[in-house]
Parts: sequence; C-alpha cells; structure tokens
Amino acid sequence: MDEQLKKFLFNPYLGKMIAVFIGIIIIWTFIKAIRRGFASRIKDKDNRYHTKKIISFLGYFFSAILIAFIYSDKLGKFTVILGVTGLGIAVALQEIIASIAGWFVIVFGGHFHTGDRVQLAGIKGDIIDIGILRTTLMEIGQWVDADLYNGRIVSVSNSSIFKEPIFNYSADFPFLWDEIKIPVQFGCDYKLAEQILIDSVKEKIGQNTDLAHHSWEKMLNKYMIEDTSTEPVVTFVLNESWIEFTIRYIVDFKKRRSTKNILFHKILSEIEASEGKVKFASPTNRLI
Repeated sequence: MDEQLKKFLFNPYLGKMIAVFIGIIIIWTFIKAIRRGFASRIKDKDNRYHTKKIISFLGYFFSAILIAFIYSDKLGKFTVILGVTGLGIAVALQEIIASIAGWFVIVFGGHFHTGDRVQLAGIKGDIIDIGILRTTLMEIGQWVDADLYNGRIVSVSNSSIFKEPIFNYSADFPFLWDEIKIPVQFGCDYKLAEQILIDSVKEKIGQNTDLAHHSWEKMLNKYMIEDTSTEPVVTFVLNESWIEFTIRYIVDFKKRRSTKNILFHKILSEIEASEGKVKFASPTNRLI
C-alpha cells in the first residue's frame, strides 16, 4: 500500500498536472489584480474596455505558454498526430478560425470600436461589445423608425467582416447628411418660403456646421476624397401639385430624429407666422 502511494505521489504526470493547475491559478490571480488595479483607473471608457480585453488575452497567452513549457518533452511525440489531425480540425473549425482572424482585424485594423454605429452583416446598431468570436450590437431600426433602439441585442460572427461590407456611421466623420422635404402651394411667396427654411435650419442646428467642417478637414487629410460644403442648403423643384422644397443639412449621427423634430417645430411656427404668404400644400382633386 505504501509503495502504491509513493508511486501515485511521485508520478511525473501527476506532478505536471499539479504544476499546471497552480501555475494557471497564479497567472489568473495576477491578471485579475492588474485588471482591478490598473485598468479600472483608466477614465476613458473605450480605452478601459480595450485594456481589459488585452489583459485577458495575455492571461490566455501565458497559460498556453505555461502548458507548452511543462509538457515540452512530450510535444515531439504528438507532432505526427497533430499534423494528421490539423487539417481535419481546420476544416471543422473554419468558422471559428475565421472569427478569431476577424477579431484580430477588428482590434488592430480599427474598422470599428465600441460605441460606433455600424451596419454589420445586414444588422444596424451600436457596438456594445467586441468578443473574440462575436461582436454584439444594440439594434436600431426594423419596426422602429429614425434610427432608434428597438431593444434587441444581436450577436454577429466576426467572420462576417470578410464576407460583407461594413458601414460605419461614426468612425472618422461622426455626422450624416439628412434631408427634409416641404411641399408649398403654387402662388405662394416662394422666395419667402426659401428664406424661412434656410433661416430655420441655420438657427437650430447651425452649430453643427463648424464641428462637421473640422471633422471633414481631417477626412481630406486622411482619404483621397473631394471637398464638400457642410453648410445647410435649400433647393426646390416644381411638380404637378406643388413646389417641393428640400432642406439638406448635416447632423450628429445619433440625433437624426430629435433634429428633425426641432426643425419641423420651427418651420411650422414660422410658416404659420407668415400670415398666409406661405402655405403647405396637400394632394387635391378637381372635378370638372
């Protein structure tokens, strides 16, 4: 019995298992201490998030190094087996491998970050988490209009970045061009209508112009792109029923709905104050 106990206690395989177990505990205790002590002190939310992700990745990396070091004398015997099974594993896990590769591209390529608004694999929403295999979005749209959250949290495989285009609403230029169409009756003072619309948009969202222009200058330095104006523009066309004015303006990518609400309130009040010089048009039918 004593001899069997000695063989069990001094078994090299058991000793290596214990060493791996203790080593992994030490590594992850150290990793967690770093996350609590160092990463939690970073004030910027985006930098804090990525720092925690990198620290966790280092934990897995050092754990793998530890296991490889302890079992280094056995690794040579498995070279042939690993070579034969490697192809089968690569085929079976190709989606997982592609997702991990996609994670590296996302993290180090800077295609998008947490907090960005994107359309990824046909899903539009705000990035709330970037994992090794999946990216998580808070979805917008679908049955809800004007880019508002609908309450669904969607996870998308990181491999999708190799298969479909990525639409980023906020990466280098956190503004969008939006439009409002206003129908005005024929016979109205169209010059006054045009002035009301341009004054309304400049008064309510004119502050976006300078901010957007500064961001656009950075775009010009970074990309091969033509210069354009960030000033609001009002144009009109004549159709069969009315004069159709179009207001084109620039807006923060997260404030499309609220900005339209502000503008419609202002335009409606100004047109009502014109004492009939400007009137909204609506479809009408004449019986002759």
